[in-house]
Amino acid sequence: METSLASLGPFSVPADNPDILSQLLENQKSPHTWRAYKKDIRDFFRFVADANEPTPLLVEAFLNLEQPQALALVLRYKNHLRDVRCLKEATINRRLAALKALVRLANQLGQCRYTLGGIKGEKVSRYRDTTGISQTVYRQILKIPNQKTIKGKRDYAILRLLWDNALRRNEIVQTNLEDLDLERRSLAILGKGKGRQKQWVTLSAATVTALKAWLAVRPGSKNKIQPLFVALDRAHLGHRLTGTAIYQLVRNTAKAAGVTKLLSPHRIRHSGITAALDATNGDVRKVQKFSRHADLNTLMIYDDNRRDVQGEITDLLANLI
Repeated sequence: METSLASLGPFSVPADNPDILSQLLENQKSPHTWRAYKKDIRDFFRFVADANEPTPLLVEAFLNLEQPQALALVLRYKNHLRDVRCLKEATINRRLAALKALVRLANQLGQCRYTLGGIKGEKVSRYRDTTGISQTVYRQILKIPNQKTIKGKRDYAILRLLWDNALRRNEIVQTNLEDLDLERRSLAILGKGKGRQKQWVTLSAATVTALKAWLAVRPGSKNKIQPLFVALDRAHLGHRLTGTAIYQLVRNTAKAAGVTKLLSPHRIRHSGITAALDATNGDVRKVQKFSRHADLNTLMIYDDNRRDVQGEITDLLANLI
């Protein structure tokens, strides 16, 4: 018989028992991690218990399982993600990581007797396609925003940041007015995996000009803790621009420029990093300062891809016979 929380009897939660899920979420320094954990754990309980929200009662039921039951339940969920929903390996691993974090915290608090250490993630092939688009194509994309309009000024500034500094969309989303120092041509960002520790990146002269043009017309409060980029539609005017909005901005602008390849903010980052390697003749250490990759081996993948090392060796072998 299949293990399912929905088929188990009711569980009582003692009044002095901690809400493990709430504590897990409160401990997350990054808002992005907080949202991802909440979404992923909700997805798990929707699958195993047909519940829209993981209530403390359901979480307690899961944490009170015996190890064989828990492992069977999580493995069934993992197989469902892979074989039925056909999710990407990275997405599956992220959802498993959220569950493991929940169980690990429960163990530390003495509220769980099992671990999920035996649940292995899916093998991920990182950075298979880092080609992106050429600078010539991106030059055409930059011509699309009408810089005589408020929206055009905002969109152009965002597109410059995506290319000139290879920023991730969440790094742009999280910036506030206080993070921008135009005199020093600098922007403080919350880099990936850096917690709440901000790092300063130097801006190009073209990006500074674009940001000045945007700030001159930016609607809403000029309070320094307000977001640097805000929505302009009537329903959300002045609210922080979302990552989804930046994704749609890139996709629609590229389409208007006649780009047939599906473009995303992260593909622009790939493009900028590849162009930087071309411009520096493959100086990976210099480009690492630009891309802010913690692992130099990641940049070596970019460098191998741009030079098509595999194709070069293939041609050498072909010429031997």
